[in-house]
Amino acid sequence: MIEPHNRVVQLRRFGGPEELEVVDAPLPAAGPGEVRVRVLASGLEYTDTLIRRHVYPQTAARRPPFVMGYDVVGEIDQLGDGVSGFQLGDRVADMTVLGSNATYRTLQANHLTPVPEGLDVAQAATLILSWMTAYQLLHRAGQVQPGQRILVHGAAGAVGQALLVLGGMARLQLWGAAHGRHATLIRELGATPIDYQREDFTRVLPGGFDVVFDGIAEDGYRRSIAALKPGGLLCAYGYSAGVQGQRRMLTMLMWIARLYLWRWLPGGRRALFYSINAMRLQHPEWFVEDLKRLLALLSSGAIQPRVAERISLDEVAEAHRRLEAGGLEGKLVLCPDLSSRHDHRAA
Repeated sequence: MIEPHNRVVQLRRFGGPEELEVVDAPLPAAGPGEVRVRVLASGLEYTDTLIRRHVYPQTAARRPPFVMGYDVVGEIDQLGDGVSGFQLGDRVADMTVLGSNATYRTLQANHLTPVPEGLDVAQAATLILSWMTAYQLLHRAGQVQPGQRILVHGAAGAVGQALLVLGGMARLQLWGAAHGRHATLIRELGATPIDYQREDFTRVLPGGFDVVFDGIAEDGYRRSIAALKPGGLLCAYGYSAGVQGQRRMLTMLMWIARLYLWRWLPGGRRALFYSINAMRLQHPEWFVEDLKRLLALLSSGAIQPRVAERISLDEVAEAHRRLEAGGLEGKLVLCPDLSSRHDHRAA
């Protein structure tokens, strides 16, 4: 029997995509309360580029070298002592923040969510960060109600698309701000497109929006506040404009801190910052409950996450360049079993 072989995507030092390298690594062994999985799929996130550039607060204390990989769908191939409720061959999902761009890794058994048989593993991987963020923004942070008027920034991105699809299922009235070239996609997802380069989203809807979802932070979220109706809510969850403008992490953390000062604004407007990691820490049961719900929607065909491309380990650095360039209309998903570019184009 051939011993499994482990390869990982390692960050040598903080910086550009050229700092990523694929290296051989020791095969991990499942410790007490752990399982080892053969990685089937790991989503590649814009968040990964923040980690790589050292502008992501949750990993700011970590120092390279370390293995990248925010989430994982894998097949259990080893059980540690004391693990119950799982068996060899089970497919499971977890959000790891680091360590999942690999062929094998270990996971805490009590963090796992079962993945139903027959699901496309790349589509399942898209749910763990992007769709979970969207679902919890809508239903945990935003607590949206049918008929509310909602603005989604970055509507063509992975989280933005999920917000539109799940928002439609929640019977919301939706507007999506994105580059004009994405207008057709946004209409297909059930929203009214706003070309952010040509239209002023603060003037699109007289009276303002009930809820604005903002992962961009243009002008430090001020314009999103201006787009709210009296009593409206800003749900911020990212700051890609600051990253692209090469702002320091301290500056972007100050934007987030200011949201708490803006918690109650004139006219009853409110603002909050959503962090998937903070919410999971506070309510771990919500994470499993919400991911199970999303996996069930995928199983039933109610949602169809877009996978732009399945890529191999050797293509991760180029994938980071594409993520930073923007313009993708679906998710890039690492599938370590792929050895070349053939037969893994758009799904």
